[in-house]
Amino acid sequence: MKITRIAAYQIDLPLHEGSYKWSGGKSVDVFDSTIVRVETDTGIAGHGEVCPLGPFYLPAYAAGVRAGIAELAPLLIGKDPIGIGSLNNFMDKAMKGHPYVKSGIDMACWDILGQVAGLPVCELLGGRYEEDFVLYRAISQQSPEQMTKNVESYRNEGYRRFQLKVGGNPDEDIERIRAVSKILEPGDKLIADANTGWLMHEAARVVRAVKDVDVYIEQPCLSYNECLSIRRRTDHPFVMDEHIDGMDVLMRAHADQATDVVNIKISKFGGLTKAKQARDLCLSLGIAMTLEDSWGGDITTAAIAALAHSTPPEFLFTSTDFNSYVTVSNAEGAPQRQNGRMSASMEPGLGIQPRFELLGEPLVDIKA
Repeated sequence: MKITRIAAYQIDLPLHEGSYKWSGGKSVDVFDSTIVRVETDTGIAGHGEVCPLGPFYLPAYAAGVRAGIAELAPLLIGKDPIGIGSLNNFMDKAMKGHPYVKSGIDMACWDILGQVAGLPVCELLGGRYEEDFVLYRAISQQSPEQMTKNVESYRNEGYRRFQLKVGGNPDEDIERIRAVSKILEPGDKLIADANTGWLMHEAARVVRAVKDVDVYIEQPCLSYNECLSIRRRTDHPFVMDEHIDGMDVLMRAHADQATDVVNIKISKFGGLTKAKQARDLCLSLGIAMTLEDSWGGDITTAAIAALAHSTPPEFLFTSTDFNSYVTVSNAEGAPQRQNGRMSASMEPGLGIQPRFELLGEPLVDIKA
């Protein structure tokens, strides 16, 4: 089997809530997503999706995905898409860094592999655990009163895990955490996610002020060492996200006892192949995980679901359903949330079919 064509399409994903806000005044109203199609000489095609959270969250941006694919794709024509390890090795040699560029291609190749094998990607990634898995809901940064109302609303939809976007004024953040904690019910989990937004003295104030609250503290500061400093000042369970982008950082965090939970984002690692490697390393090290991506629509959600559902539930802290946040569906067959939980597709591959009538002409189109 050989790759004969790689195409990249652009689609806008507006939000149901209108905008998504987090630390430092950052916000996005419409997400710019890239759909990747990999075709083969057998007629089988696979699909992936990459959607950075704007250019100011991680070292990635939407136009860079497509520019990178235009650079890399000609070198992949004629390669075997189901020799995924070999293909990833080749991509890493052909393009240093830029994992987010490779992610959609890798995801599409897993989709092809599943179709060839006649198996869902979930089964290929480790097998399906239980009937479904747990989701969290991100709560966009607003006033404490509005965030509390949003948590109540989403709990009525079945969510039991809530990630508050903090990382702003420490006094307001303390109020946000306390206000929401008062309306939680037994079994709910609360995560205060600062997205690197606090300086160390601010983070220290917040964790001390909410010492009596049952809350997870996520990524309080910009650097690894700053986060480690705050970790050592608090007995709250601790989550690391923005730094977690490779096996070396996972090993360092484990050795330093720097975190209790890590967030593994598919595109930050370069696709499902390396996200699975990171997931499996965490299983060996005893580290719980949130399995997700930076953002996306139906195709990203299908890939997240495959990875999350193939993870032992005791290690899956939570996952996410990005396709429920946006107003546009970019593919048929994607998993849908039910009562705050989700199941991976039972169909071969990712089980999705892009809505090409919405995608228009490809912005990148490389053929044999």
